[in-house]
Amino acid sequence: MKVKSIACPLETFIPARAVGQRDVLSLTLPPMPLLQVAFVGVGARGRMAVTRWCHIPGVRIAAVCDVSREVAEEVAQHVEQLGKPRPMVFWGETAYVDMCRQQAVNLVYVCTDWMSHVPIAVHAMEQGKCVAVEVPAALTLKDIWKLVGTAERTRQHCMMLENVVYDYFEMAACQMVREGLLGELVHVEGGYAHPIGDRWMPWRMEYTRRHAGDIYPTHSIGPACRLLDIHRSDNMQYLTAMQSNAFKGREMYQTVMGTDCDDFANGDQTSTMIRTVKGKTILLQHNVMTPRPYSRMFQAVGTQGYAAKYPAPEVQLSPMAAAKVGIEIEEDDTTLNTVQIERLLSHYAPSFSSETIALAKQIDSRGGMSFFMDLRLAQCLQDGLPLDMDVYDLAEWCSIAELSKLSVENGSIPVMIPDFVHRVHLYDKE
Repeated sequence: MKVKSIACPLETFIPARAVGQRDVLSLTLPPMPLLQVAFVGVGARGRMAVTRWCHIPGVRIAAVCDVSREVAEEVAQHVEQLGKPRPMVFWGETAYVDMCRQQAVNLVYVCTDWMSHVPIAVHAMEQGKCVAVEVPAALTLKDIWKLVGTAERTRQHCMMLENVVYDYFEMAACQMVREGLLGELVHVEGGYAHPIGDRWMPWRMEYTRRHAGDIYPTHSIGPACRLLDIHRSDNMQYLTAMQSNAFKGREMYQTVMGTDCDDFANGDQTSTMIRTVKGKTILLQHNVMTPRPYSRMFQAVGTQGYAAKYPAPEVQLSPMAAAKVGIEIEEDDTTLNTVQIERLLSHYAPSFSSETIALAKQIDSRGGMSFFMDLRLAQCLQDGLPLDMDVYDLAEWCSIAELSKLSVENGSIPVMIPDFVHRVHLYDKE
């Protein structure tokens, strides 16, 4: 069935490319066999990243930078304790500026608070450095376009550090889809649901109070876009979003901030539906307020099978699909048992050695996915290959925050999703 054209979708401003500027699809740079990495923001998350990178071959921790001199010095000492040369140390609010001038830096790895990601990343690229930025890399469409434009103008890699696409199950499921095991993919789901509780930071709570929509979408949309091969063989076209009232939000604000608030813009539960140009659908959910088990709600729904991770791994295959991998089933609605699922995951598992997998699980509390992400980033830069995730992935995934906000604030109206690669509204193609 052909879907009718959207009567009055909301559209956002799309800047034209500068004359002579071109896209950075499949961008490659000269190989960097000795990859020299500098870290900006080495608090809890940054320090974990430094530890992981100390275990990647062919890497030198060139510099660490933090607003706190004490924290930066402590992390530099930590690098030495792991048997690596002491990195340069920078501290202060703008110390990253001096750090990015250092010739002995190839990659700037940004682990600061959300609001500072874009200025640091833009400056690093302008200094000829590749950049990897923690999630969310950018909070507004204006800043997203700034990152895209800077990456294209400087011809530098700009990647968002979305680790969940390197989850073992999700990597295996993605390979199942690529090899056609699930048939034609029809629908995918993702989410981010668990109460943050006593881990709320004041800056994050205040940001949540002021913004409606799915303000933390990248864990949910990242795997979904990888499954659907977005901006490679399909594109997201438009979304519509709806959220509940802030039943819990105001209470949490009072707990975290120690004061009441008159207005809390972010609903406890936000649901966003997306349609692609090829007629596929995506459902995203966000809830960090109400009590519920941790879930990223990962689901892949195809014409020949289904794969989901939460609350426990689950796979269903048609008899025809199951026969491809030597599994005999009689009915389409038969769920594979644990042994069959493990066998399937092993068949489609990522090509990391058993030693690498063991190391990843040892030093990465999230099952190894952050280490796999860092390792792949390092390997691509060392070998001069395109990155697994490019600046357009960053743009598409981060854009869901402001686009869902626009939809919520306008009565759940459809909002067009920009084509960040080709600079046209996907609606214009129809």
